[in-house]
Amino acid sequence: MSDVSVRFVVATAAAVLAVAVSLATASSSPSPAAAAAAHDYRDALSKSLLYFEAQRSGRLPYNQRVRWRGHSGLTDGLEQGVDLVGGYYDAGDHVKFGLPMAFTVTLLSWGLIEYGDGVVAAGELRHALQAIKWGTDYFIKAHTSPNELWAQVGDGDSDHYCWQRPEDMTTSRRAYKVDAEHPGSEVAAETAAAMAAASIVFLGAGDAHYAHLLLHHAQQLFEFADTYRGRYDESVDVVKNFYPSSSGYNDELLWAALWLHRATGRRDYLEYALTNAEAFGGTGWAVSEFSWDIKYAGLQVLASELLVEAKERRLRLSADELTVVEQLRSKAEYYVCSCMNRNPGGAEHNAGRTPAGLLFIRPWNNLQYASGAALLLTVYSDVLSALGEPLRCGGAAGEEGSAAGLAGDVLAFAKSQADYILGTNPMRTSYLVGYGAAFPRRVHHRAASTASIRHDRDFIGCLQGFDSWYSARRRNPHDLVGAVVGGPNGEDVFTDQRGWYMQTEACTYNTAPMVGVFSKLMMLEGQGQPPPPRRPEAEGEAEEAADEAAPAEDL
Repeated sequence: MSDVSVRFVVATAAAVLAVAVSLATASSSPSPAAAAAAHDYRDALSKSLLYFEAQRSGRLPYNQRVRWRGHSGLTDGLEQGVDLVGGYYDAGDHVKFGLPMAFTVTLLSWGLIEYGDGVVAAGELRHALQAIKWGTDYFIKAHTSPNELWAQVGDGDSDHYCWQRPEDMTTSRRAYKVDAEHPGSEVAAETAAAMAAASIVFLGAGDAHYAHLLLHHAQQLFEFADTYRGRYDESVDVVKNFYPSSSGYNDELLWAALWLHRATGRRDYLEYALTNAEAFGGTGWAVSEFSWDIKYAGLQVLASELLVEAKERRLRLSADELTVVEQLRSKAEYYVCSCMNRNPGGAEHNAGRTPAGLLFIRPWNNLQYASGAALLLTVYSDVLSALGEPLRCGGAAGEEGSAAGLAGDVLAFAKSQADYILGTNPMRTSYLVGYGAAFPRRVHHRAASTASIRHDRDFIGCLQGFDSWYSARRRNPHDLVGAVVGGPNGEDVFTDQRGWYMQTEACTYNTAPMVGVFSKLMMLEGQGQPPPPRRPEAEGEAEEAADEAAPAEDL
């Protein structure tokens, strides 16, 4: 086991065998619409990490591999007298939204904590750490005092009126903050969770100083979020049209407390989470989705891992605490069973599916829900393996459900979602850009769809980009390698058009959970050998050469 991997180990060889047998059984009878296919998970993992370099804001480092990007947002925060240079653009636009950015870093870190061995075996640890640190370095800048956090840079409304490269931005770069007078518990708590989870990663990687710094900020941010409670979209009004908080902030407070307990081992954080679990909805919410907004399923799965720690005598739980953890686990199983369509009660208690078996929650950017589910179910399959227990479905009202599957069945379903994303689907297209023979070529992404500033330094105006690039029918000049796009509709049909943004726009939190999933599947399939070493700039140069050689389609 690598020093960065702090994942759960399957308790016995029999548990490993059970997972393998169950996966083999599941893959032996694929649906006609989506025949089983072997996938190169190591390649998918490597490409996923490359994507985050395309989303970077700020001054790019010398070893930047996505060579068609340039420096951008170099005056962010200047108007407000703070340095907010850096961080990530969330999707195909140029706003830095704090809540989804933090959620992205939390999921990246979770994948490394659980399945760091695979990342190391793929030779991708350095890139994974860089992807996390690009976000956490920005959060350190944005947390300018104990009770002050800059939650957004840029304005979504004005940004969406323009189609420009980030290097040419002319839209507002105003920054927005939350503080004691204008609270924002969701974004403060999620940022605390991200920094706590990242601290575990960096401590495991041997950087104790940076891990300690992250924990210091995480603890202050959690105290801020809890002491000055309030919805962040009421303090930062401009975010309401883009990332409003529908579930409130209680889920983020529980989520952050659990991550802080995991990072510090301090019982006061555990006691906070368990004491408030009922009042904050942790033991009450039975959900069928997990996202940047609704964290209940994630915190319920995270809490379930406490049972493994207790079984292995790494954690002592009182009888009352154990009861609450079991209640949280019951809700985690409701989510898992809902994804697998095994809850009694029909459609009301189970997540939607496309005919080919993809989880389908909403038409807009649906793959965020499938990729998030893939990570949660992968983690929960490890919980079941470590506990030596079956999946139980039907316990939404608090009663114990009936046995409805084994750990291997849960992992097999997570794998089916990953394989669908990689091309085992009726369209026979990969929704991970750059992977496989067919993938989206017209991603809704300003930088990827316009000429690289490295080759064309002529300024692209706000509206000029719509005429010259957005409305063009030809494929993008640059493939947004590693991006997971929004994905197909409810009938498994995908339209590769730039203007079809519900399907062709990619977001950082679509790809982030897949890093851990691909790592797990790669190791399961024995694909852990790293590729031959290459020069850091080789990937960018190869892509540029391919772009120049590729025939342009008709305008």
